[in-house]
Amino acid sequence: MNCRGCGTPLVLPLIDLGTSPPSNAYLRADQLEQAEAWVPLKVAVCQTCWLVQTEDYTRADTLFDADYAYFSSFSSTWLAHAEHYVAQMIERFGLDSSSRVVEVAANDGYLLQYVAGRGIPCLGVEPTRSTAQAARGKGLEIRELFFGRDTALQLREEGWAADLMAANNVLAHVPDINDFLRGFATLLKPTGVATFEFPHLLALMAGHQFDTLYHEHYSYLSLTAVQTLCERNGLEVFDVGGLPTHGGSLRVFVQRADGERRDVLPVVRQVLDAELAAGVKTAAFYATLAPAAERIKHDLLRFLLQAKAEGKRVVGYGAAAKGNTLLNYAGVRPDLLAWVADANPHKQGKFLPGSRIPVVSPERIAVEQPDYVLVLPWNLLQEVSQQQAQVREWGGRFVVAVPELTVL
Repeated sequence: MNCRGCGTPLVLPLIDLGTSPPSNAYLRADQLEQAEAWVPLKVAVCQTCWLVQTEDYTRADTLFDADYAYFSSFSSTWLAHAEHYVAQMIERFGLDSSSRVVEVAANDGYLLQYVAGRGIPCLGVEPTRSTAQAARGKGLEIRELFFGRDTALQLREEGWAADLMAANNVLAHVPDINDFLRGFATLLKPTGVATFEFPHLLALMAGHQFDTLYHEHYSYLSLTAVQTLCERNGLEVFDVGGLPTHGGSLRVFVQRADGERRDVLPVVRQVLDAELAAGVKTAAFYATLAPAAERIKHDLLRFLLQAKAEGKRVVGYGAAAKGNTLLNYAGVRPDLLAWVADANPHKQGKFLPGSRIPVVSPERIAVEQPDYVLVLPWNLLQEVSQQQAQVREWGGRFVVAVPELTVL
């Protein structure tokens, strides 16, 4: 396979997580007798542009389809993050009723609802029918399309040249990342700004976050790689900031390279230097993840087997993509993890891909009073432990597996 960014043959492996179904391919009860599509989950590193990427085995239109089950609005943490982002962008860039805001991967309108609420014209681009319909239910204008240069040209002709384009946790989800970025260079006004948020590769490596690797994530991003990609596609990075979301993310601000350019802030060079010092341009930097994943797998299995031997009941919370990577890599099945609770009604009544663990309503936790609740989306541990505080009333405890098994 050649690099998605620059075309160089990929020869440096990061990790091989075996085979698994796509992590958001939840099963209905009537599908349990059918075979699932198990495909390899391998990640490699380009030693020319240092883009980390999954090897090609799945197409985007099979991953982000009409039944896509990830709805952003079911996380109160994420809603608060979106509302704060909108307030910051309005203040910093002087957005008002004469502005145009476009969000790519608008999902269920979790972010644009706050833009519309401030009286600013906005448009969402969202290819998954399930979430697009939810966004329209909030009164938002949504185009059910994949984004790239052709879509950008179409929207520009329709009067949607943008003052601000938001793209939260989508840059990693696109197979043709060059075409995707060219779309931003096409749709932005000469004075416009686009922001990309994505989990930071440095945080992934430092926190052994191998469970954030799954088929829907085509790329794993450093500022080093993103800056190179932007330069190749008519964009310039002028600011960057760190975020606590998803275990450690970056928010990158870009502008058109041929537009009315803002000064590039010193923090851009500071982050690039920090990545260089950490070793992102060395093969040794990438050698630590696979053994860490193996250790995490063994620790989780040891805990689950011991709990079962002691007659303890373990359930999960959060039918998240990262949880599916972890459970399938470790080979966990319902005999070790009885069920997983999730607040998203679109997932309740279904079964996790691969492991086929049933997904239930969080109300089940109080009814059955398990001994342990394994929080699969560990980045939402604080939110989950607060929402499910009653677990401690019967002596139950919360557990996370990444970056190391911890019983709280």
